[in-house]
Amino acid sequence: MGFFTLAEWLKGMSDLQCDNVEKLQQKLDYLRGLLEDHVVFKTIYRYAFDFARDKDQRSIDIETAKAMLGLLLGKKWPMFGMFNQFLEQSKYKVMNKDQWCNVLEFSRTIKPDLSNYDEDGAWPVLLDEFVEWTREQQQQSMG
Repeated sequence: MGFFTLAEWLKGMSDLQCDNVEKLQQKLDYLRGLLEDHVVFKTIYRYAFDFARDKDQRSIDIETAKAMLGLLLGKKWPMFGMFNQFLEQSKYKVMNKDQWCNVLEFSRTIKPDLSNYDEDGAWPVLLDEFVEWTREQQQQSMG
């Protein structure tokens, strides 16, 4: 798991012109607003993967992935709850960067009812299996 060095923290606070907690709190709305910009959010989302993984690993463990996805997409993606449930019961122990990046694209482009999901699309198997599992869950709940 990553961390910010003192030098990185101080540079960030300097860039924000914050030299105390009160000034930082005053910047929170501004910082949250940045997350509404799709390009900025995508940059942060991709950075989060590298931040969360151990330096010697190419993937992040599934528990870390679920926690990070909850922070990043939990309130934005209507299907996050289902995706989290899918990961809980799945065979997946890790998530690689390709899967990670595709989860964001999936969350932005695929409707919650999955009506625009293309089974022949170039999604990772993880997301194909998620769609299959979700459809099975929906059929079971319909009786």
